[in-house]
Amino acid sequence: MKIAALDNPVRASWLAEQGSRLDAGPFVSEAYSIRMSLERLPLTEPLHEVTAGIFNAGRFRRQWTNSSDHGVPFLGSADIFEADLPRPPMITKKSAAANPRLLIKPGWTLITCSGMTAGRVTYSRLSMAGSACSQHVMRVVPNEQKIPAGYLYTFLAGPLGVSMIKGGIYGTSVRHIEPSHITDIPVPRIGESAELRIDDLIRQAMNDRQRFEEGVAAATADLFNSAGLSELLEENWHDQPRDIDFSVNDLSSESIRALSFSPRARRILDALRCVPHLELGKICNGGSLDSGARFKRIDSDPGNGARLIGQRQGFWLRPEGRWIDTRRAPKGVFAVDETVLIAAQGTLGESEVFCRPIFVTGSWLDSVYTQHFLRVVSGNPDFPGAYLYAFLRSEPAFRSLRSMSVGGKQQDIHPRMRAMLPVPMCTAEDRERIAGTVRAAYRARDEADKKEDQAFALLDAAVREAAR
Repeated sequence: MKIAALDNPVRASWLAEQGSRLDAGPFVSEAYSIRMSLERLPLTEPLHEVTAGIFNAGRFRRQWTNSSDHGVPFLGSADIFEADLPRPPMITKKSAAANPRLLIKPGWTLITCSGMTAGRVTYSRLSMAGSACSQHVMRVVPNEQKIPAGYLYTFLAGPLGVSMIKGGIYGTSVRHIEPSHITDIPVPRIGESAELRIDDLIRQAMNDRQRFEEGVAAATADLFNSAGLSELLEENWHDQPRDIDFSVNDLSSESIRALSFSPRARRILDALRCVPHLELGKICNGGSLDSGARFKRIDSDPGNGARLIGQRQGFWLRPEGRWIDTRRAPKGVFAVDETVLIAAQGTLGESEVFCRPIFVTGSWLDSVYTQHFLRVVSGNPDFPGAYLYAFLRSEPAFRSLRSMSVGGKQQDIHPRMRAMLPVPMCTAEDRERIAGTVRAAYRARDEADKKEDQAFALLDAAVREAAR
């Protein structure tokens, strides 16, 4: 249990600042001590004085569509943290026009303001331009005449900013933050040159992330075009007739589940088998096509362990989570370079990550991964992991894997059926070019991470220097 420090009791002015809230959370958290530390700096400004607005969109009626001609992408409070958004859901342009506050612009700071993840911070990327965003996401719009957008984000997303943002959270089962709870956060001013340097790093990182998103999408398109299957990428799953009232004659002992014989999925699989292909199980012969090892998690500190990444965190821009002692875990918790990890346990909701893949290379090799991922490791050097990822991240591969699911509430992917997934061969030259595009995209992603880390380090050093 936390209590307020006896030498620094709660004051009436604090109650007024928090809108006369009487719950203890804001007053016993570290937010106030951080706020007081910042207020001792030579120069700070309240957040509302350096922004053009702090707001959420408010509740609205959602009208959904599958047509890109009549809709705009809609991002939920979880979507804004995902590194790769292949095909987000869409609301109608009419819905978006009825509430212009839904639309977001690149460079805005986005803060989740409802639910158990309230208080998480990211920024609106270039690929999000013109997208609508949930009312559960608070927008902090910088006034770029007063403060660089990248610098403001770096402060709010750093330890100082996040602590004060989370200090304003209220509620029990459903937690909330309101714009009024963060408007007076003191923003340290560290000099124009330092702020512009941090802003430049964040802008470079934003461009690198755009290169990543465009790169992996281009690799997937290149693969299907090279294989003569471009029409599969153009099809919209939900525009096709629903899978009801169909008959099947070629049943086997592998499955009698209707989902396994979905006409929409079978059309995809038949098209993949009509071009030169190799089954996934044969490509992975000598590599791996299995789940990871189960193990007991022994917590550790970052200096002596590795970050544990689960299915949810694996798709985030920057994974968060616990650190575990790898000395007391099996070797299989690490992934070899160019492993494709497929979220292999989950449910069939459209927004769920079940059957979606991530690619492990670069800095992500330092992390460990839960057993819930299906580890896809090529045993054939002619089919590198980067090439497999370009295929497995596609909508046709996703729908094919979903049709192979087994289980009750928690689904898994049928071991025999996943081994028979046809992978287009393309030519050796095509495969190397496609793999090279994926590798370049992931190098750009690593560069973005490094630049963001550098920006956070510069801000931390500047604040420490100013506090002396």
